[in-house]
Amino acid sequence: MSLRSRAQVPLPEKKSVPRVAGSIKAIDKNSVTLTSDSGEQQEVSLSDSTKILRLPSGATDLKQAEPVTMQDLRPGDRVVVRGQAAASGQPFSAALILLMRQQDVAAKQEQDRGDWQKRGVGGIVTGVDAEHGAITINAGGLGASRPIIVHASGTTVALRYAPASVKFDTAKPAPLGEIRVGDQLRARGTRTPEGNELTAEEIISGSFRNVAGSITALDPANSSITVEDLIQKAPVTVKVSPESQMRAMPPEVAQRVAMAVRASGAEHGGEAAPAEQRRHAGGADLQKFLARMPDTKLTDLKKGDAVMVVTTPEQGAGPVTAITLLSGVEPILTAAPRKNASAALSAWNLGTSGGEGDAGP
Repeated sequence: MSLRSRAQVPLPEKKSVPRVAGSIKAIDKNSVTLTSDSGEQQEVSLSDSTKILRLPSGATDLKQAEPVTMQDLRPGDRVVVRGQAAASGQPFSAALILLMRQQDVAAKQEQDRGDWQKRGVGGIVTGVDAEHGAITINAGGLGASRPIIVHASGTTVALRYAPASVKFDTAKPAPLGEIRVGDQLRARGTRTPEGNELTAEEIISGSFRNVAGSITALDPANSSITVEDLIQKAPVTVKVSPESQMRAMPPEVAQRVAMAVRASGAEHGGEAAPAEQRRHAGGADLQKFLARMPDTKLTDLKKGDAVMVVTTPEQGAGPVTAITLLSGVEPILTAAPRKNASAALSAWNLGTSGGEGDAGP
């Protein structure tokens, strides 16, 4: 949410030519097996006429690509394949393969991670002016929320998460008009000196649900938990997938964030806490906290534990899927028993994606 970055391979848009993208899982004599961006296994057949080009790290133009052979392919490398779509169960016939080495992808992800941390903003959408390319978000951490206007132009890359998806790899290009108030949004670009506006190079948005409360039941066999949600005052079944990011908040960090909640004035009748307390709280930013928190797993949780979860939207009466689950948050929920917990969760937009814990949103 957590959302993993895919290194972008520059490829001219030719919608009439089928293509498939993913990472190489296995290599045979005249074929390779890919794990596609949608998570499916796809066999790709190669012939003597298949052209293979390798893109060096950081390349943005196909003119920078160099010809290589099938012997240069390695498991873990990322490829975009263009060619002939196959009938169901048959291999995809490759005419052109664009290759990025696994180490080049890792280098690009590290570069993206640093760029998102340095130039990224995230928050809950509070206003959308698609006609003028302006989106207002409520950004920042607990006790330090602030409005930021994100400006998009014709060159801005705008992506949107697929419904019920926890993978950045499934995000698709989408017009700004699909963004709604209440969505979570992350953007990177150039900020004004005052920090209240950003000209975006890339935007990713999605509709997610925030759940906060105590665990009332665990079902390890089905990889799920039941949480008594403080927001909707009802039990919610949360499914944990292999892509779900699970972190445990250390007690001292939870106390610091709880102090920030109190300092925000949410539980002081609208009055801010004393200045000394606000300085000590420091405008906690959960995105940065999460990047340094230890991982946890389903078997570490127990009934009665307090958790905060960013999940996929509700799909009927079925369970929601965790994007990011954070345990050890009882001091935070105690500090704001009447506060809408989604306001607290908004600090870790899109499940801490967008460079705080992964290479991309």
